[in-house]
Amino acid sequence: MQIQISVEGEGAIAATTDLFSMPDINGTWEPVDETEREAVLATVGTIVGIVGGSLAIAEQLRKWYGEYHAGKNGKTIEKVLLVGRNGQRILLKDASLEQIKQILES
Repeated sequence: MQIQISVEGEGAIAATTDLFSMPDINGTWEPVDETEREAVLATVGTIVGIVGGSLAIAEQLRKWYGEYHAGKNGKTIEKVLLVGRNGQRILLKDASLEQIKQILES
C-alpha cells in the first residue's frame, strides 16, 4: 500500500500531524516549502500501511477532514487530495466512504 496525501490550508501542519499520529495509520509526511510566504500552507505525505479495515480508516479520514475543515482548535484545512497506487485521485470534500475505501484498497 502506498497512498499519497496532500493537505492544504492554514492548519495543514496541525492536521497532518494529527492524521499521522493515529494508531491505525502508518507513514511519513513533510511540509511543502513555501518560499514566497512566511507560513507553510501545505503538506504532502505517504500512507504506507493501515491497521484494521479500510472502511474503518475511511470513516476516520472523513471525521478527521470534517473536524479540520470546520476549524478544529482554530486550525482549518481547505483541501485534501488522496492519490492511490493506481493513480486514482479523489478530494475528501466530496468523497463517499466507498470512494475513500476504494482508494485505500487500490
